[in-house]
Amino acid sequence: MKLTPLTKKFVLHWGEMGTKWGINRTVAQVHALLFISPKPLNAEEIATTLAVARSNVSTTLKELQNWGLTKNVHVLGDRRDHYETQKDVWALFQVILRERKRREIDPTVALLHEVVEETDSQGKDDDYAREQLGKMLEFFESATACYAEMEKLSPTSMRKLAKMGGKIGTLLG
Repeated sequence: MKLTPLTKKFVLHWGEMGTKWGINRTVAQVHALLFISPKPLNAEEIATTLAVARSNVSTTLKELQNWGLTKNVHVLGDRRDHYETQKDVWALFQVILRERKRREIDPTVALLHEVVEETDSQGKDDDYAREQLGKMLEFFESATACYAEMEKLSPTSMRKLAKMGGKIGTLLG
């Protein structure tokens, strides 16, 4: 695949943004390339297009599969694995949100439950910390419950909800 100035700019930017989000630059660039590619790509095409080592592409594709962001597809007449990513940006957002929740929020909620229970068995010295951690736990539980409801929505419904924007705030008063 030949990158045009437009596609090259996007792939480079997505890689840069990936590092700000805590994601390896190459992982983000491969994801960007698959997103803008009109057809599934094999690992060799990805390596050549991005000028990265084939071994790096293999590791990157495994990471993207672990996130649920890419899948293998078969191309008639070609024995190699080809890869593609979700093209619907709303569905893509849901996959990323689900995985970040699993990797970041769920362990935090579990830890907060644990430390709040531990502080309950301690003396008065921990009253302030217990109160603060309880507030944080309540926030995360509320946010997680909200997320659970949002996760039930289809990408189309999420798009409609997002377009409502300020109307929701007006409705809530």
